[in-house]
Amino acid sequence: MSSSAANPERIRARLFTDPSSPAAYSANPAFRTIEWRYRDQIEWHLVMTGRSEPGSVSSDTPAELAESMVGFRDRYGMPFEVEAKIRHTTSARACQAIIAAGLINPGSEWRALRTLQLMEFNTPILLDEDDHLMTALESVPGLDPLKVVLAIDTPEVQSAYRAARTESRHPAPTVVFSREGRQLKVGGLQPAGSYQMAVTGLDPGLVPTGPPEDPLEVLQLYSGGLATQEVAAIMAPGPDRPDREGTGRMLFELLSEGKLKRIPMGDDAIWLADQAILTG
Repeated sequence: MSSSAANPERIRARLFTDPSSPAAYSANPAFRTIEWRYRDQIEWHLVMTGRSEPGSVSSDTPAELAESMVGFRDRYGMPFEVEAKIRHTTSARACQAIIAAGLINPGSEWRALRTLQLMEFNTPILLDEDDHLMTALESVPGLDPLKVVLAIDTPEVQSAYRAARTESRHPAPTVVFSREGRQLKVGGLQPAGSYQMAVTGLDPGLVPTGPPEDPLEVLQLYSGGLATQEVAAIMAPGPDRPDREGTGRMLFELLSEGKLKRIPMGDDAIWLADQAILTG
């Protein structure tokens, strides 16, 4: 997903999310499906909800929180490393870093969010530690991690974060679709079909791109790579019928042919097309 110039005739989608939300992270296969099908017919905007602030304390232990991720992993298929963090963390600093990235390099906020989600649920990273944030953001093309972290406490970023928090009445993830004065909200973790119904409800004349037959076609569009479940979701004949096992076989075949790169991630991997490796 990426931001784009406002167009009153297009559907506008505001994604309310947070890098520490396992539900928001688990919604990625559904979001990839909608993104593939409608491309630039939808204008996406990111709103950081600030799920937890400094000083907030979870009632669960880090081990209990890690164990709760098993259900998300098994049901929705995104990579998870079910390992307890060394302590509780809060997400406000990470949300502010994502906002800073977007202000410094518009559009990079999406890759920053993606990176911090993957790191949050698959590595020991602590979202409220600046040095951890810088290490994670080093993988975002065109972004200076130190510049991002130094910008977090500037008035511009803090003002933007307060505005986002004021607007964030919705749980992560929620998508508010709007077009020509009409609005439809899809709240919480939902299947791709629910988002598609909202899109077609606002503009039944949109023509979706059909599912591809080859994973390589999918991955050439996503230079940052995709998890197995995301590729399977895009390739599914229906919006909520992914064939993860069959997709996995095709991905490993392409890997054996040298056309893909596989980066282990939690219990799965992130797959990148050879073109993505060359172009970064």
